Amino acid sequence: MATAYYSTVFQEPAASVWKIIRDFNNYAVWVGGVSESAIEEGKSGDTVGAVRSVHYHGRNIRQRLLALSDVERSQTYEFAGTPTLPVSAFKATLGVLEIVDGDGAFVQWRADFDCEPERREELCTTLSLWFGQWLESLRKEMTKEMIRSGSQGLEQGLEQDLAAVEG
Repeated sequence: MATAYYSTVFQEPAASVWKIIRDFNNYAVWVGGVSESAIEEGKSGDTVGAVRSVHYHGRNIRQRLLALSDVERSQTYEFAGTPTLPVSAFKATLGVLEIVDGDGAFVQWRADFDCEPERREELCTTLSLWFGQWLESLRKEMTKEMIRSGSQGLEQGLEQDLAAVEG
């Protein structure tokens, strides 16, 4: 069994981070490169068993939600159908923990999977890098949202700040 892992700290409260990623269908909102995300069969993004179909850099990826916990602020998913990577028994968990000292969030993304032994290091490194990129994309989206809502308390320069984040 191979494991890919990435973690980071957000300055925003855990509840704010979880609010964005909780919906299994929100990939297009916070993962850069996702052009479309849809839950199949009309289910909602918080229904265990829901399958999301994601278009990411020209590839169609289907994933099934296995578990969702608001108490633990975590979601666990697997590939639905044929994986888009050379892996089997893939299961990933994305979780958000509250940081009490400073009211921030500790976000961690872990994937366990089987693969050919000679591909293990490559796949672990690649997935860890992707998790990091996607969480940075989430950080940028949260910063843009904070600027849009004016929660920084600044009346001037918001458009410049937003342009800098988007650029």
